[in-house]
Amino acid sequence: MTRASRTNGGFTLLEILVAMAVFAIFSYMAYGGFNAVARQQAIIADSAGQLRQVQYTMRRLVLDLSQLQPRPVREQLGDGWQPAMLANGLEQNALEFTRGGWPNPLARPRPTLQRVAYRVEEEKLIRSQWPVLDRLLNQEPEELELIGGVRELRLRFLIEGGEWSEVWPNNDFDSAGGSRDAETTRNLPVAVEITLDLEGWGEIVRLVEIAG
Repeated sequence: MTRASRTNGGFTLLEILVAMAVFAIFSYMAYGGFNAVARQQAIIADSAGQLRQVQYTMRRLVLDLSQLQPRPVREQLGDGWQPAMLANGLEQNALEFTRGGWPNPLARPRPTLQRVAYRVEEEKLIRSQWPVLDRLLNQEPEELELIGGVRELRLRFLIEGGEWSEVWPNNDFDSAGGSRDAETTRNLPVAVEITLDLEGWGEIVRLVEIAG
């Protein structure tokens, strides 16, 4: 057998092994690159979802507060009144208030005013709303979990004259939740500052001006 016939006989075993090794290396590199791109896309999608959730939460808070109404609600027990806005640090809810602009597309026999509340529970910000303003003791609210990873919700209320208070009403209000002055139940601040401390985001601050 001549040298030419041996050369034209095909690849040697060593050449095939080298080719397979090169193919395996390039396949591994390509697979690693694909995985990296897939992980990056997943991170981007997750971040975008979190951003939408943060934006929705802040938009809901701002929308509710921008429609504050000076309408107190009747105490669930007794003949007293709860203020139009209540944030005294003694209640389950961090903030409770009456808002207007409740849509009624089905024209049901109900007011356009609504009682809503916000609280932080197990690092989740929860919004509550009641079907009536002067609710009974056994009436449960509808609740919506807005966002998780909440480290803290802080509120400040701007009083006429430029002073800030961390509770509302800021005067003439007893610890049992009843006002000694009927007019106090209708008082509203000039503005509300919201600070939402979120894990991975830090503090997000919004200032909502209250229409007089």
